[in-house]
Amino acid sequence: MINFLRPVAHGLLAATLLLSACALPRVLKQAETGRTVVARPAPLTASGEAVPFEVVARVPALHLRKGVAYELLLRYRYEHGLREDTLGRIAFTVGNYVYDDENKGQLKATQKFSLPNTPSRNPGELLARAQVREVKKNGRVLRAPADVRVARGITDPARLVTREDTVLALLPEQASNTMSGTRVLPFFFDEGQWFIRGYLGTNVQALEDLIDANQQTKQVLIIAGHSPDSTDAHNRLLASKRVRMLLYYYKQRVKNYSYLNKTENIRFDTLAYTRRWDTFLSKVTTSALKADQIDSVVSIINDTRGTFEEKEKALHRLTYFDYLEQYIYPVLRFGTVAVTYTAPKRYDSEVYLLAKKIVAKQLEADALTPEELRYSAALTPLLAEKQRIYETAAANTASWEAFHNLGVVLLQRAEKEPTDKIRRAYLRRAAVNFTLAAHRNPTAEFFYHAATAYHRAGDRLEALQNYDYAIKLGGAAPLLRKIFSDRAALEIEVGQPDEALRSLQYAGPSYQNALNRALILVGREGYEPALEQYRAAQALRPTAAAPVYGMAVVAARQQNEAAVGTFLKQAVALDRRYAQRAVEDLEFQEYAQGKVFREALR
Repeated sequence: MINFLRPVAHGLLAATLLLSACALPRVLKQAETGRTVVARPAPLTASGEAVPFEVVARVPALHLRKGVAYELLLRYRYEHGLREDTLGRIAFTVGNYVYDDENKGQLKATQKFSLPNTPSRNPGELLARAQVREVKKNGRVLRAPADVRVARGITDPARLVTREDTVLALLPEQASNTMSGTRVLPFFFDEGQWFIRGYLGTNVQALEDLIDANQQTKQVLIIAGHSPDSTDAHNRLLASKRVRMLLYYYKQRVKNYSYLNKTENIRFDTLAYTRRWDTFLSKVTTSALKADQIDSVVSIINDTRGTFEEKEKALHRLTYFDYLEQYIYPVLRFGTVAVTYTAPKRYDSEVYLLAKKIVAKQLEADALTPEELRYSAALTPLLAEKQRIYETAAANTASWEAFHNLGVVLLQRAEKEPTDKIRRAYLRRAAVNFTLAAHRNPTAEFFYHAATAYHRAGDRLEALQNYDYAIKLGGAAPLLRKIFSDRAALEIEVGQPDEALRSLQYAGPSYQNALNRALILVGREGYEPALEQYRAAQALRPTAAAPVYGMAVVAARQQNEAAVGTFLKQAVALDRRYAQRAVEDLEFQEYAQGKVFREALR
């Protein structure tokens, strides 16, 4: 059987395809006639690490055709058109649009989008390209020949936040260059002798060095004793002779080698220990003898019935007397010279040179006191040397003063670095050292210093935590107000304006706070309250250009071109740098080609 219906069916299909193909250009033309696309906020505004915005599109309802959809494809182009982000589409399909109450005969579709907030994305432009497509699988698509610019560039409130850095100064380092003390030098004599021996077990060389150092000597105490053995004990004058020998030797050395001291200006005190058991017992009780042996010796000595000679003979009868004779008796044949002195003043040059040797590990750190080592950092103008000295002081003493001043020096080095990467590295190291100082001396001020360094380095989470620690520790009212001010600035930067407003409640009135509060209000379209804050900032600093420039931004938002020109002219007169800023500012893009704008920047 011949199918007479097949040619008819083919004809209907061809007609349908032809009508559909003809419908696409017609729908595109009808939709594009009277179509508007706007982005809110305008210009696009960053909030922390993201740029959230919504796009509102309006098209005539007349364009609607069954089976055909009108769409806007959105993308953001940047880096001189070399890169772009595909954001998505707004489709005028059932459920995605509403009839616009304000504009009869128009459909409205709204959709939210977000971009990453990176410096490379500004300048850039948000583009939309229209297309119509058949709503079916593998349906045809017809695109508009050109893009439509929806918005240009991104404004970032974080770059507009006002934060007046607190100058963090080095803690003053102080070290007394006047040294004083008492040097105790023991001497030992041969059995039955009172002459000073110059071999092992003496401090003759040390005593000579002490005298020859010409330290201002105030007092010298000389003591000598003897052992209880028969040779020493039977010479009643032996201890006194040993005292006199040490006294004679000391005075002769002063006369011959000291130009600063004179014997008549030194107070000499002498004491001879004769037939005394207290020193002997102290040595026995700290010896290696067994407990019962020690008890036996103590019993002999403490027996009130025996004489000195009888007790000495009783010791000889002990089975372990050889220990007493070898290890106890020799140290009882002693002499002691205790010299109380004031050392001559140490010059700064000497302190500095010693510090350099300590840093170079040519000397031990105890060649200087911790205070002197830190003080030496103040003796050099070179930041690199200061850094090494404080690093050495921190490593050897772990004092909060060393950590804090090391942090300050690292901040100062960061300020001199031309590259952001190295600058941030110094700032982070400074923040770590401020944190170490704060944990060793937990005060609001030192945690605030850590927060400041993290804030400058861009480590926002760490900065917020340290601001919080500082506030919780409490402190003087001016300090806490400044901490709240800086925390509010950081909260604006991370896209937390509500939290920033709460912080500003405790920050009190200031130039910084007035500008930052105005910045939040402008972002929320509170233009009149923002103007009040700018006027408050201007009253605090009449010669500052920033408040007047802020008023120009408000005037631009209110579409007041005359006020824009007036305020910009005032701001540029106060600070010429604001002319270039105004040229690049997206807030004035509608007026940039006008006469009023150009006249204001002259």
